[in-house]
Amino acid sequence: MMKPRLGMTARTGEKCPKSGVWKVLGTLETVTLSVSRGNKMPMHGNRNVNWKLIIMF
Repeated sequence: MMKPRLGMTARTGEKCPKSGVWKVLGTLETVTLSVSRGNKMPMHGNRNVNWKLIIMF
């Protein structure tokens, strides 16, 4: 497993590898969400999305 770092990505349904603020990739709007390590990465707008870690806790 890779060491958690800023810029890493996770997909909807995967366990969050690092607590922090995550941003949805591939949308024109800025959508961010705080997710705790070990929780499942959520859907956005009823879609599976890729999330990018922008702030680590």
